[in-house]
Amino acid sequence: MDPEVVQVFNFVMRILPLVVIIVALGVGGSLLHTWLRIKNGYPLQNSWGMPIHPKTDQESIERIKLLTTENAQLRAELGSIKDRLQNVERIVTDEPTKLSKEIEALAHTDTRRQ
Repeated sequence: MDPEVVQVFNFVMRILPLVVIIVALGVGGSLLHTWLRIKNGYPLQNSWGMPIHPKTDQESIERIKLLTTENAQLRAELGSIKDRLQNVERIVTDEPTKLSKEIEALAHTDTRRQ
């Protein structure tokens, strides 16, 4: 084998791990940069360095408004269901005599008002 070819091969074998490490660090750094931008709410950039903002059309704005109102209604309904469930749990776990006394007390207050 030619000694020049052996020297070139040895040179490439010494340089190859360094090239792989540099490429891996570059790709990892780019991924970390993109992840940090997304996590902190910064816009992504295109290949020219211009920010990329998501497109918003009128239909998506209306859909967001409808979902927001539906979300508020569902949260209110869930709150009332939680209140009802607390009352049912209290009725089930309380002693029957205590419950009957409370019902009788309420019945007496209703008859006094009328």
